[in-house]
Amino acid sequence: MQQQQQQRRMFTAALLALVFLLAAVSTTEAGKKEKPEKKAKKSDCGEWQWSVCVPTSGDCGLGTREGTRTGAECKQTTKTQKCKIPCNWKKQFGAECKYQFQAWGECDLNTALKTRTGNLKRALHNADCQKTVTISKPCGKLTKPKPQGKFPLLKAA
Repeated sequence: MQQQQQQRRMFTAALLALVFLLAAVSTTEAGKKEKPEKKAKKSDCGEWQWSVCVPTSGDCGLGTREGTRTGAECKQTTKTQKCKIPCNWKKQFGAECKYQFQAWGECDLNTALKTRTGNLKRALHNADCQKTVTISKPCGKLTKPKPQGKFPLLKAA
């Protein structure tokens, strides 16, 4: 009998805890306000398409680039933007393309050139850059191997 009373008390306590938990969750949910959905602005304006950055003077530094977009209801279809071309980038691959280069390879004795590969690290202003590039340069002064030994061989007479 005593065991049944103890079981009833535990059941009642568990039931009360469940009711309390449901009430707490219900109150929390009721406190949240639903946010009205933002109305999407309909526009027929396309994305901006940008030209390459053209330096004001020289082949690097400050310059400008032109942007255009299409659309019948666009308020602005062309604009000019200031830009900058870093002076330490290799311009032969595009002034807006930055590459991370590997170490120089061994000298090719047939061509007297050594090469290395660069992987695209960064493209400014969504420039169209090659993913990998290869450059070559002359090996420099090639030396012939010296004969082994300390002294030249002498012929006996």
